[in-house]
Amino acid sequence: MKFLIVGCGISGITLARKLAENSHQVTIVDEKDHIGGNCFDYFNQEGICIHKYGTHIFHTENETVWRFLSRFTQWFPYQHEVKALIDGQLVPIPFNFNTIEQLFPMEMANRLINALLSEFPFNKKVPILKLRESQSKDLQYLADYVYEKVFLHYTEKQWGVRPEDLDPLVTGRVPVFMGRDNRYFQAKYQGIPLEGYTAMFEKMLDHPNITILLNTKFDKSMSKDFDHCYYTGPIDEYFDYKLGQLPYRSLRFKFLTFNRSYFQTNSVVNYPNNYDFTRIGEYKYFLDTQCGSTVVSYEYPEGFSLGENERYYPIINPENKCLYQKYLDLAKGIDKLTFLGRLGDYKYYDMDQAVSRVLCLINKLPVC
Repeated sequence: MKFLIVGCGISGITLARKLAENSHQVTIVDEKDHIGGNCFDYFNQEGICIHKYGTHIFHTENETVWRFLSRFTQWFPYQHEVKALIDGQLVPIPFNFNTIEQLFPMEMANRLINALLSEFPFNKKVPILKLRESQSKDLQYLADYVYEKVFLHYTEKQWGVRPEDLDPLVTGRVPVFMGRDNRYFQAKYQGIPLEGYTAMFEKMLDHPNITILLNTKFDKSMSKDFDHCYYTGPIDEYFDYKLGQLPYRSLRFKFLTFNRSYFQTNSVVNYPNNYDFTRIGEYKYFLDTQCGSTVVSYEYPEGFSLGENERYYPIINPENKCLYQKYLDLAKGIDKLTFLGRLGDYKYYDMDQAVSRVLCLINKLPVC
């Protein structure tokens, strides 16, 4: 069979590889001049692997996803840690026991840690909005402190709304960790592709049954030459925005190169309360690149404007979910068309979730 895939991001690439391995002919079209979508990276002259669209760290508990991608890359065993500037100190994020001891006097810190352990299990994550529901005065104080210093202003910058106006799936991504693990993720599998994400994608696409057309805008008339079309672009764009635009948040990056070994103490530093940017990423940390210069990116959240910037994060709330469902109802009336990916499904997907979505889809297809 012949399949058309619109979008050469991680979802489209994974789908193309799986279909090609099942002896199907696959054509991928993408408007961009490169593969990989927003996971695209490249190496500069100093050998630093730079993520063009902001820092991407792969992490998963899904062994099937990990094994699949491991066919196409050797992993650098990177364990991600994030710090934030809070009250003039760089402290571990998510907020944990080490953060408490660094920010509060010893006696107060011990009291707060004991109060946390009396209500929540050790080594577990608790969403900040859940912590605010506690009846303990100590935990109410801590929750208000974390909410104000770590969560509130960062969220307002990142999303342009207060935390309560976001879907719990979004707010749950910013927890308090009941322990001393400074890693941002506790997933079993974590790492960065040793030769970069782009090299991994190139190997995934290296199959005689796959044809790639970059710098190519999708036209619906293309579908007539294929048995099925998988569309990973924006679902509202496919329907020419006839029901209105689905809202997104976007990002603007300012990349700077410094002629010094390092700019900051670790790969990502968040600035919840200071400046207009939310964080600074330093790329040489990801593959432990040793060289005399360093590259960082300042990350400025902004609203998405059609034709002016990139879609990054769908704004998930009841109103937008309802609009997406209306578009999905329109799609049900079209044969041989499937939407997927962050833009097609209008969901926030981590990289492993995007791959898992495709692998589950493939397993249900009668032709595979």
